[in-house]
Amino acid sequence: MAEHPLDQLGRPLGSLRISVTDRCNLRCRYCMPEEEYVWLPRASILTFEEITRLARIFAGLGVVKLRLTGGEPLLRHQLPLLVERLASLEAIRDLALTTNGIQLGRYAGELKAAGLGRLTVSLDTLRPDRMLAFARSDRHGVLLDGLQEARRVGFRGTKVNSVIVRGFNDDELVDLLEFGREHEHETRFIEYMDVGGATEWSWDRVVSRAEMLDRLEQRYGKVEPIRQPGSRAPADRFRLPDGLVFGIIASTTAPFCRSCDRARLTADGTLLLCLYARQGLDLRDPLRQGASDGEIASMIAETWRARTDRGAEERRQDPDRGVLYQVESLRADPHREMHTRGG
Repeated sequence: MAEHPLDQLGRPLGSLRISVTDRCNLRCRYCMPEEEYVWLPRASILTFEEITRLARIFAGLGVVKLRLTGGEPLLRHQLPLLVERLASLEAIRDLALTTNGIQLGRYAGELKAAGLGRLTVSLDTLRPDRMLAFARSDRHGVLLDGLQEARRVGFRGTKVNSVIVRGFNDDELVDLLEFGREHEHETRFIEYMDVGGATEWSWDRVVSRAEMLDRLEQRYGKVEPIRQPGSRAPADRFRLPDGLVFGIIASTTAPFCRSCDRARLTADGTLLLCLYARQGLDLRDPLRQGASDGEIASMIAETWRARTDRGAEERRQDPDRGVLYQVESLRADPHREMHTRGG
């Protein structure tokens, strides 16, 4: 029977986020606000065969949830083929994908047919002019059409994520909730995080979970928290008096580090144990140099057992908290970028 390692805080390895590309077709201010970026060399990017092999090894260590991320994962050529391979892994109970939705209308049917279970789609605003200003894209309508197409081909339970930034979209909380109600998506609000890539982050732009709930209660009445015993999901879920359910990911003001069971695999095969981790474990070179599955599994298990990461908690306790990395530091090491780490 495969070993299921626990880290130093007793956290299991249960979920793996796999970045399939560091490229993205949006330039959102909370992730990629700069004009130019340093990209990972194409030869370093893991093949589908390598990703599938690593996913199988992780499954043997207890991973039951896989999520494909980027950058924008739908920019990866023939992604449905990878989905089909990962969906065939018996131990995986949940296979999901996070996307900005720009290419979703084109690929939703293929993804569903390949075995993708769930979608999370980023939608930060319902106003096309704001998307143009904030993400440098005029394809707001294309994004909405992609959401509609995903529903048409059979995706249900889709999460729609909105990063709330003061002065940009914090006046759209109700509108985004009502959009979710109308289209049967679960809205999830995300606090603006000071991760790598967020070079414009500042405390005064953060709208906290407490403030969001206060604003929503002013509009709807008492908001009820939904108990989730044993849940390791990043979002706290709530119910409005009329029954509508939504979530808030409060990684900035109320981190969930103590229950985090996530590892991250960058597109070039670096294992990261935390979104804030300053270094990772290279799995690509052992993979390409002939290491056996057992040898790679031992490397992963040993690294996980030594894990003490509480990145968001430590950031919260920093009295001088500001931008995590300056632009020059990010360009010196692209692995620090949010779009390389898979969010």
